[in-house]
Amino acid sequence: MTLATLPVVPSPDQAHQDWWRGAVVYQVYPRSFADTDGDGVGDLNGVTAHLDHIASLGVDAVWISPFYTSPMKDFGYDVADYCDVDPVFGTLADFDRLVEKAHALGLKIIVDQVWSHTSDQHEWFKASRQDRANPYADWYVWADAKADGSPPNNWQSVFGGPGWTWDARRGQYYQHNFLPEQPQLNGRNPAVQDALLAAGKFWLDRGVDGFRLDAVNFMINDPSLKDNPAFPAGGKRTRPFDFQDKIYNQSHPDIILFLERVRALTDSYGDGRFTVAEVGGDHADREMKEYTADGRHLHSAYGFLYLYAQRLVVDLVQAGAAMWPGDAGEGWPSWTFSNHDAPRAVSRWAEGRDERRLAEMLMLLLVSLRGNVFVYYGEELGLPQGEVPFERLVDPEAIANWPQTLGRDGARTPMPWSADAPFAGFSSVEPWLPIDPRHPAMAVDAQEADPTSMLHAARRILALRRAHPALKTGAMAVLATEPVLVFTREGADEALLAAFNLGHEAQAWRAPEGYAVVDAVNLDAARPGVLPPLGGVLLRKDAG
Repeated sequence: MTLATLPVVPSPDQAHQDWWRGAVVYQVYPRSFADTDGDGVGDLNGVTAHLDHIASLGVDAVWISPFYTSPMKDFGYDVADYCDVDPVFGTLADFDRLVEKAHALGLKIIVDQVWSHTSDQHEWFKASRQDRANPYADWYVWADAKADGSPPNNWQSVFGGPGWTWDARRGQYYQHNFLPEQPQLNGRNPAVQDALLAAGKFWLDRGVDGFRLDAVNFMINDPSLKDNPAFPAGGKRTRPFDFQDKIYNQSHPDIILFLERVRALTDSYGDGRFTVAEVGGDHADREMKEYTADGRHLHSAYGFLYLYAQRLVVDLVQAGAAMWPGDAGEGWPSWTFSNHDAPRAVSRWAEGRDERRLAEMLMLLLVSLRGNVFVYYGEELGLPQGEVPFERLVDPEAIANWPQTLGRDGARTPMPWSADAPFAGFSSVEPWLPIDPRHPAMAVDAQEADPTSMLHAARRILALRRAHPALKTGAMAVLATEPVLVFTREGADEALLAAFNLGHEAQAWRAPEGYAVVDAVNLDAARPGVLPPLGGVLLRKDAG
């Protein structure tokens, strides 16, 4: 295979309503990005201060995890006010400045909407729990106890234990799919839907470019409150939640009707607004397709195919490609290897191999997949999962399941900005989560100074999305089996071929005639016809 590389020629700017199709979205977890007020917690001004770094990566948009008013039992995913900024993150004026600077840099802003549940400190829930006759009485999922005083059914919480908590004021149980402090909204109530859409309108009016809908398949449950059936025995189970097929407490068909209302709202703001659903669970494949079908629902969806996978194998990529074949009326996929809910992929998939080499291969692989690309903060540095001792854990899931799962804290440790500064330049005081001792040496300033760093490689690789239309919107077909992954990306004007050695040993592999290298990672120029472990190459077919 020749190692002569083709020049990168940018494609024309796509300033139209489909800017998001094939886009690269950078996820910021604001608690861990940058602290500007010295309290050890990241804030919106910290995001604003580093937007130039994000823009330098060549991404199209920034997704900011929740920054709304919250008691932080689940670190922002328990919202107490949908239309305000929690003081730990700043103010609405800070948010407005963030949006203004982002737009000046050519970046779109996407914000989380946590519409499945609220905090128990939300004014809606405070009113709802007072009695069974007030205007908010039916805004949450309430039910009477069984004759023996036990919960209404067998539904379990994601974070462990029953999915119901007794409330003495109402003399009823309220449902929660997550923490007891996260009561489940009654998403089929039209008044609730109207209030949620009004909250969405509040942020659209402030200039946001789209929404990521959290836990969207939990939004409406079956009103019969039937028991969930049990799964057959087998597989790893760390929570009671894992024993059930959750067909009654999530995934109700009426969710799709609400998503039509969401799409109508965003479309009313004209071209360019984007909606993406987080869809987890045992039926995510079907639900992602339903929630994005026919141009009347959300634009895109992502699940946990890669996020919860313990190994990266060809079959995994084949499953993802088969899930979204590009049929008529089909929505558009989004993919991420790491986020705030899963251990970082570079640690999950290393299996004793060099994490830096793996990080480069993963970036090239992610960029080469068909669909939108979500890059989690720190992936551009190749950050491994942070080590967090038990006494510093704060994630309720991590604490409940320790030591059986890695939990989420290790994926949320602070971003290292300066190798030699206290706390790696994240804060002037001890951060809310500890700095992993390995991370300061991987800080942004250290990598900026090293032209061979992962940061420079990430910029080069991410630029491929804008340079090659086939990567943004082309079709994908997987051709090869373990351990060498080979697939094509074909658009109207170019044909690309990608090959990755996902294994631990070198493999014989030679590019077909008539292809030139667009980009490559971890190859050995002295060994033509050999694809080293964690080697990857993207090729383009000659025009002739």
